[in-house]
Amino acid sequence: MKIAIVNLGQIVSGDWRNPFVAGDTILSDGDTLVAVGSAAAKDVDGADVVIDAGGMTAIPGLIDSHVHITFGDYTPRQRTVGYLESYLHGGTTTAITASEVHVPGRPGDPEGVKALAIAAQRCFATYRPGGMKVIAGSVILEPGLTAADFQELAGKGVKLAKAGFGAVKTAYDYVPLVRDAKAAGLITTCHTGGSSIPGSGAITGDHLLAMHPHVSFHINGGPTAMPDADFERVIKESEIALQICTAGNLRTALLCARLADKLGAFDRFVIATDTPTGSGIMPLGMLYTIAHCSSLTDMPPERFICAATGSNARVYGLDSGHLAAGKAADIVLIDAPDGGTQKTALAAIKHGDIAAVGAVVTAGVPRFVGRSRNTPGTTRKARVAKSTVTQDFAAASH
Repeated sequence: MKIAIVNLGQIVSGDWRNPFVAGDTILSDGDTLVAVGSAAAKDVDGADVVIDAGGMTAIPGLIDSHVHITFGDYTPRQRTVGYLESYLHGGTTTAITASEVHVPGRPGDPEGVKALAIAAQRCFATYRPGGMKVIAGSVILEPGLTAADFQELAGKGVKLAKAGFGAVKTAYDYVPLVRDAKAAGLITTCHTGGSSIPGSGAITGDHLLAMHPHVSFHINGGPTAMPDADFERVIKESEIALQICTAGNLRTALLCARLADKLGAFDRFVIATDTPTGSGIMPLGMLYTIAHCSSLTDMPPERFICAATGSNARVYGLDSGHLAAGKAADIVLIDAPDGGTQKTALAAIKHGDIAAVGAVVTAGVPRFVGRSRNTPGTTRKARVAKSTVTQDFAAASH
């Protein structure tokens, strides 16, 4: 399917250093972007679907890099079906597992945690709930796992490993496990802050610096934050990615954002939700955190949109997160919410309002055009101006 999105008011690239793309048109062919900014009239005319954005803002699909995946579109923690499809209506087009730790009766032995990670990775390899891409399968680091185990997991398609919920005596016992997982090519992540579920313990700056995982999960607390002094240490003394989450401490999220900017580490600053957890299900969590960070700091909203898209993509090695030719065709149209005081999506976000979502495209397929069922209505109206596809792209109503 060839898609053309025209009449855009603004295009956010996903790269915080160069956050805008000049122009008003985006073209995709299949699941890949082929032109961003401008396009020949014949290419627009040749599209199977033409979406008139009505002056809205295009951003890359949001990447939530901390979602508690189990199996299917179901969360046992909140006993809810369909939450991932609901997150898509909040602009999240990719969800990355924070390990399958919420699976009831999850195993704790090496063979069990390996089997759990492989099963989750395979189950979501082609399953797209609501059109969302889910990157599942993160092995939970447990005593007894060996370098050979991590090599086996990598060979079977598992890409992630998580420290923080294993049966270790102290968090320092994760150091050799993280080392061996990294040597096998896995992206390593680590619970940060106070304990959150039975079996977890507090992990602070000292532990992070000893382990040096790729990503500090919810560095602002999940939900309890580590000591303030540890933030500057982790930023200065490591290359660890700094993931802040909606279901954490807002004050320390802002502290981390300001320090990352001040210390030249904003490339490592990424946004996620850490849901579904005890904090609940948050379909608009990414949008809320973007608005909170933008409105409560001196930094512009496009910075935090990029932290939720392109920066996550870079840390996790994804082909999404950027609006550029050759990247994945995951696109979200956002706007100022209807009835608000601001005129554009970015102005509304800076004002502290969440953006309204007017359309979502994933893998080059429009999932809905016109109105998200979860956000406020948009000020402008996106519409399908042309379609040769026998499909209704309107979102289901409440």
